[in-house]
Amino acid sequence: MAAAGRQGVTGGSFKGFGQKAIPFLKALDFHQSREWFQENRALYDSELHEPFCDLVETLTERFAAAGLGLRGDRKKSLFRINRDVRFAKDKRPYNQHLSAMLSPDGTKMEQGVFFVYVGVDRCFADVAWWNPEPPLLLAMRKAIIARPAEFRKLLSTLKKNGFELETEGRLKRMPRGFEQVNEPDLVDAIRNRHFYVQHMIDPAGIHAPALVDELVDFTMRAKPLLDWGRAIQGTAPRS
Repeated sequence: MAAAGRQGVTGGSFKGFGQKAIPFLKALDFHQSREWFQENRALYDSELHEPFCDLVETLTERFAAAGLGLRGDRKKSLFRINRDVRFAKDKRPYNQHLSAMLSPDGTKMEQGVFFVYVGVDRCFADVAWWNPEPPLLLAMRKAIIARPAEFRKLLSTLKKNGFELETEGRLKRMPRGFEQVNEPDLVDAIRNRHFYVQHMIDPAGIHAPALVDELVDFTMRAKPLLDWGRAIQGTAPRS
């Protein structure tokens, strides 16, 4: 979709990312300068940022209608394209991607979230319990041991829906207090630091409104993972 067709857009239903969204990110990564970004800010807004805001608001409406308990808005949900380079060796000022999070309260501080990422390297969505605070992570691990049949049913349901729990960040050794666990599937689960499933998005599909249906379908199929974590979260002590 041409950038000119998006000028002045301030909100509305998602119509697709602009055709220049990914090329813009590639060019930004090549230039990596504030001057270039400011010169091309209108292109960023029309092709990438405003469509992303529309996607968040459209998903919020659809998620509410589906009873998923996830929401966001165009001001709070998007992550900054600027990188925090204060303590990083890599001092490039801009990311190669733009991303957003929808959560139970609409902030980025909650757990049990939907995350969507559009980047030069890939496009994907997650439903995730990502890096839970220690009390919640401990409660999840205890629930796996206390109710293994329930957890295995979750894994079976996710598998039927096309998912397996991702293993990024999995510990090499069992955490303290769980050394007695010896069933391989439970051992793998206890070693997880995150509990999430992922859906890869065809980059060619980000330019059409049908992306919304695709992401709603993904989140509905991943809902058992949200339900499992939410049931445990209700019993997890506050840190």
